[in-house]
Amino acid sequence: MLFSRPSDTGTAKDHGTGTPGTPGTPGTPGARDASGTPGTAASAGSSGADRLRAIELLGSVRYGRLAISMRALPFLAVARHLVIEDRVVLRMHRGLGFHESCDGSVVAYGADNFNTPAPGGTEDLWSVQFTGPVEIMDPGPGQRERFGTGPAEVNGEHFDPVYLRLDPRLAHMHTLTFDASPSGRTRSVT
Repeated sequence: MLFSRPSDTGTAKDHGTGTPGTPGTPGTPGARDASGTPGTAASAGSSGADRLRAIELLGSVRYGRLAISMRALPFLAVARHLVIEDRVVLRMHRGLGFHESCDGSVVAYGADNFNTPAPGGTEDLWSVQFTGPVEIMDPGPGQRERFGTGPAEVNGEHFDPVYLRLDPRLAHMHTLTFDASPSGRTRSVT
């Protein structure tokens, strides 16, 4: 069964530096969104638990897909990511020029665990997507170290990293739940 749970990310905690997230729930007095500005209305059906879970799931995988517009056409690009202080920090290859199309734009970034299901197909599968503005950034040495080593080459060119910061304004989480009961599983007969 497929569930869609839209949410915003105004109360997610930092999953890497130990810094607490922005206080408050969007749509309430004193609330702040992911950029630290006063929040507006929360997405329908969102909850703090869903926002935290979406951020937690994103932090459990290393790569995702960035949806951008290049020359007025939709385009997907693969990126390495970290969750730092309620934001998604992306690392891409500078030589491809994708970062220039992203800087100052609103993009979507998604990740999933579809390529790593548990044996037997009984583990829940999930996908998350975050939407918000992006800007080029220069992370500190500690943040760069957390990304680990990059590829040696990208399309035959030496890998030259560039970093982007996505400030999530919306988050969507989808889960595929499998029936783990004996009647829902196929058994082998010997």
